[in-house]
Amino acid sequence: MEDKNHIMFSNLLYSCVADKQRGNEQFVHEHVFGYIIAGEVHSFSCNGAQIFKEGMIGLIRRNQLVKSVKVPGAGGDFKSINIFLEQDFLRRYAAENKLSSMPRYAGEPMIELTGDPFIKGYFDSLLPYFDNSAQLNPALAELKTREAVELLLRANPELKNLLFDFSEPHKIDLEAFMNQHYMYNVSTAQFARLTGRSLAGFKRDFEKVFNIPPGRWLQQKRLNEAYYQISEKGRKASDVYLDVGFENLSHFSYSFKKAFGVAPSTI
Repeated sequence: MEDKNHIMFSNLLYSCVADKQRGNEQFVHEHVFGYIIAGEVHSFSCNGAQIFKEGMIGLIRRNQLVKSVKVPGAGGDFKSINIFLEQDFLRRYAAENKLSSMPRYAGEPMIELTGDPFIKGYFDSLLPYFDNSAQLNPALAELKTREAVELLLRANPELKNLLFDFSEPHKIDLEAFMNQHYMYNVSTAQFARLTGRSLAGFKRDFEKVFNIPPGRWLQQKRLNEAYYQISEKGRKASDVYLDVGFENLSHFSYSFKKAFGVAPSTI
């Protein structure tokens, strides 16, 4: 058990949250196959805001930036199960089943699969392991992951183009991407990966475009957005700092005062 809100067996994660909670990870490393048992997930990405309600089942493509908030249902908890479909496993599965290399996937980043009785039954079959704290050994966890892939392909054979696209992001317009995604609190290495560059190449291209190192540019952009949200929109610093990409309120308040000469609470 990792903490009081989450139980993880290998690549299978069960969440049970009593209070509204932001997701910690904003970079989706692996494909995620998930089921919302209770409550809602409010998701924010470059494609806009989406609300995933109780009972919804979906598949989220890897290599994208997403902010999420877990919202408990009325008088209850937020509960979900997520299966992380890791690249090593999918490569082995593709080799074992003689699946040829797939073209680069260019479809929707989130696929809804609610309503399939076989997939719903699959997630129901996982609950006893978490409800009774019964440990899943690695062999059984892999078996359940294999079952998940089989059910996804049964529901929609075209999902093979998403699941088995092992290509990495191609080189894209760095300026446009950064101006759209600067409020995501992820590392420079992850920004480099998402723009199709090595870390060294990202830093070199960044300074050519913006004439400033990425770390300093990110802080300035985030602080300017925070100033606007507080001064023009009337929001509180405690409600803004996470939205604009800072990790904690004290660091945000220190940086804000250093940049603008006043504490955010005095604006």
